[in-house]
Amino acid sequence: MALSDAQSCVPQHIAIIMDGNGRWAKKRGLPRTAGHSAGAEAFRRIANYCRTLGVKYLTVYAFSTENWKRSEAEVSGIMRLLASYLKEALRDMEKNHVRFRFFGDLSRLSPKLQKMCLDAQERSSEYHEVQVNFCLNYGGRDEIIRAIRAYANDVAEGRKQADDLDETVFEEYLDSAGVPDPELVIRPSGEMRLSNFLPWQTVYSEFVFMDVLWPDFGPAELDEAIAEFRRRNRRFGGA
Repeated sequence: MALSDAQSCVPQHIAIIMDGNGRWAKKRGLPRTAGHSAGAEAFRRIANYCRTLGVKYLTVYAFSTENWKRSEAEVSGIMRLLASYLKEALRDMEKNHVRFRFFGDLSRLSPKLQKMCLDAQERSSEYHEVQVNFCLNYGGRDEIIRAIRAYANDVAEGRKQADDLDETVFEEYLDSAGVPDPELVIRPSGEMRLSNFLPWQTVYSEFVFMDVLWPDFGPAELDEAIAEFRRRNRRFGGA
């Protein structure tokens, strides 16, 4: 397929649960941190390929609220990788015109990492070619609860009325405010569940589950997922 043909039929918004780093490392007798390093490289490959295809939004599950239960060494390694990536991204974002957003509760991160995330968001806000949304210390239920609390606070302060709440208003309080819902959600690793990933935003998404660990996921696998998406007959409202 010619590149122009591929660009005309890709989803506008793709979301990916980046799963399988630990199992990838275990299969090779390596520490789990090596799996996360390989997973970071897979993310770079896919982010660059999405930009080439013309994908407008890429949302990735980088670190969940449940991931804090992992060992301190593993969590520290993931945070170091994220900091390293953000340094590179801040350096290269002007050249690549990539906009960054972060979904999740950043308050639990270190002050240094929080500042890097906020700097990346602010400095890239002028770019509109492609947007990468990092779900970091993110949980779908947590996002909904935080949105409810924010709306309840606005009602208590007199800025909103309780009866004003509908789906459109509520979406303004979500981390994803202003971002279209993903048309395609991909989960590598063979698992077939959402794992608390974007439960509100994915009610009409197409799901593709793939039996490949995330560090081995590349352009060929993304092409396969998009091809499967194109074969689906997407119907809404019972049509």
